[in-house]
Amino acid sequence: MTGSSCLLDTSIIIHSFKDTSIKKRFDSFAEIFVPSIVAGELYFGVYRSANPIKRLAEMQAFLVNCTLLTVDAETGNCYGKIKTDLYAKGKPIPENDIWIAAVSIQHDLPLFTADKHFKEVQGIALV
Repeated sequence: MTGSSCLLDTSIIIHSFKDTSIKKRFDSFAEIFVPSIVAGELYFGVYRSANPIKRLAEMQAFLVNCTLLTVDAETGNCYGKIKTDLYAKGKPIPENDIWIAAVSIQHDLPLFTADKHFKEVQGIALV
């Protein structure tokens, strides 16, 4: 995977703060992307933490090395297709994760995640 790009999910970013082997794996990617939805989830965790000032500094230092991807109409189209497919299969996943999957598919980026339920999303590449 050296030299390729990837999209990070909230779960893998949180794990990277505790596991240096994951942080080292991030270094193997040419470019790292983070959906704006993930940034929101991370900031939610920051503000709920016991030490929001420290966690905010850590999060901002991490995100400065990433490219943030926002949601647009095409993301919404991907979201609609994914949610329809999951609904038909009877395999719902959390709403925010559908949006994250939509960003991954829209930008043709493999998703680096620790969450197994992304395997239910058709057409997504997982790391």
